[in-house]
Amino acid sequence: MELYIHIPFCVKKCRYCDFLSFAGKEACFKDYIEALCAELDSYRTLIRERGLDTIFIGGGTPSILHVSLMVQLLERVDSLIAESGAKPREYTIECNPGTLDREKLRLYKKHGINRLSIGLQSANDAELKLLGRIHDYDCFLDNYRFAREEGFDNINIDLISALPGQTAASWERTLRTVAELNPEHISAYSLIIEPGTPFYEIYGEDSENAKFRNQSGTVDSGDGAGSIPPLPDEDEERRIYRMTSDILSEYGYGRYEISNYSKPGFESKHNLGYWTGADYIGAGLGASSYLCERGADGRLKNAVRFKNTGDLSIYLAGKPDRTEEEKLTGRDLIGEYVMLHLRLPKGFSEDEFVQLFGQPADELFGDIIKKYVDMELMEKTDGYIRLTESGLDVSNSIMAEFI
Repeated sequence: MELYIHIPFCVKKCRYCDFLSFAGKEACFKDYIEALCAELDSYRTLIRERGLDTIFIGGGTPSILHVSLMVQLLERVDSLIAESGAKPREYTIECNPGTLDREKLRLYKKHGINRLSIGLQSANDAELKLLGRIHDYDCFLDNYRFAREEGFDNINIDLISALPGQTAASWERTLRTVAELNPEHISAYSLIIEPGTPFYEIYGEDSENAKFRNQSGTVDSGDGAGSIPPLPDEDEERRIYRMTSDILSEYGYGRYEISNYSKPGFESKHNLGYWTGADYIGAGLGASSYLCERGADGRLKNAVRFKNTGDLSIYLAGKPDRTEEEKLTGRDLIGEYVMLHLRLPKGFSEDEFVQLFGQPADELFGDIIKKYVDMELMEKTDGYIRLTESGLDVSNSIMAEFI
């Protein structure tokens, strides 16, 4: 089983961010960690029964926490690991440049954290400023060097493409600059304009500047930060997307998920668990959990997904108040399995499908599979059903047909 722990605090909210996180809540940190530790305690029996395969502390900005509070949290996690009976195969913490120092890194290392995920987003200082990041590239380099010197040998760097004003050439510079640092893993996501964010007020479909999305010139940001450029047009965005895999492959990175690349053997075990249907518990504000029930023959019988409250005051009162509980059975469970696996370039195993669900995928989805195979968007190879490179470009619309 996997464990995700959510820290919903940041120094500053970025313009593109729609994650459940807050800036300016330092007064809540102590109470939050106490509520979080109490929730973690409630999972002790489940952890003893199912073990802990991976742990991921995300956010928000987990590295914002002062050492004393992080000690309190990590010691509680240590006790859960002890009850699980074995050390997790992978233990990750997300970090943002400008919130790291050697003392924190040494603390993470002491408590068994063996993977860092650092949110850089761009190697271009102008782009970082436009995104509302609190750091510049030199600050990131300092933090990255500290992490290496403190012995971390499994580091992911997050990047975002298709930024306002970005071109294929500027994205290539970011990719090559980061790849030359030789991190073990790179996550390269495309910018999504999410409702409720400052960027949506500028670029959203129903904003007064929607017509400006891909035009030349600049528009006032509306938040006192001056003028910002339009988004790349569709052709430029497609060039940016397609060049990512080609450039990173030059540096030895293989794509193992739509937006994730790694050196051999450094794929994120935690994220692969999400995409291959592993059980997971989410602790913290708004965190989601997913637990499966399997029969004696190994077949998937059903699953339940639930989510903690997103109301900070309720959570601080010691009430995770699970919401949005959903039970998955039958076709819903199968559709979820297919959708998640199609995010992976290798797709899903036909044999495993039969083992889990008792019938071949072609009996349920034969017409859909044939349609996309004929369109060269899917293929069957070596016992797997997967999306082709062209299929990955339009993966969302294809996946929707399996749900």
